Amino acid sequence: MTLLKLDSVTAHYGHLQALQELSLSLREGEILSVIGANGAGKSTLLSIVSGELHPRQGHVYFNDADITKLAPHERVRCGIALVPEGRHLFGNLTVEDNLLCGMASKRRGDWDLTAVYDLFPFVKARRKHRAGVLSGGEQQAVAIGRALMTNPSLLLLDEVSLGLAPVIIKDLYVALRRIAAEGTTLLLVEQNITEALSVADYAICLLEGSIVLEGVPTSLSQEAISDAYFGHSKMVGSSSKAESEL
Repeated sequence: MTLLKLDSVTAHYGHLQALQELSLSLREGEILSVIGANGAGKSTLLSIVSGELHPRQGHVYFNDADITKLAPHERVRCGIALVPEGRHLFGNLTVEDNLLCGMASKRRGDWDLTAVYDLFPFVKARRKHRAGVLSGGEQQAVAIGRALMTNPSLLLLDEVSLGLAPVIIKDLYVALRRIAAEGTTLLLVEQNITEALSVADYAICLLEGSIVLEGVPTSLSQEAISDAYFGHSKMVGSSSKAESEL
């Protein structure tokens, strides 16, 4: 079942075109990784899906419903949760209070404090500490946990590994695999190509707001990724999953 679909979405920041007639689909239970250089349109894509930015043209569908005009809080209630770049925790609140903020959506599901603490035991150990005193990796885990507390069908993750030590990144990606295994669909924006492809069922590379490479990770060679990443080749690959499923 197709959970998320973007149909010919064009988006602008002011006069700057960030996405150009972008179409893609994401099936329930899949992990889609989005890679690309800075300015390629990756975070804009998440902003479109989360409702922080509305497209200039095109439509966004979730569970077959047109959500193009819904506000971010309405999309959370529909089952879409964002882990933003930079985490954006409430630094003066405790870890547990930050997690409890996720319950505002009032969605029912298996994710609660017990489940989050089971996923991240070190977060449980720090639950009474202010979020602002945690390490970067601990804060990222709390941000993921807060999003899970909304009990999303679709979890959006923006640059999970940014600024973190390799050992912390490995631990977070183990958690992402577990989240997906327990039924949550993931849309992952990431500059760490190795980690992004290691968890993905499907991957796309953006360049100047367009998909220039896509496929299952095992089909994407390092040369093809490099060419797409730096604009040496347009629309690498012989087929488009995005177009075939629309």
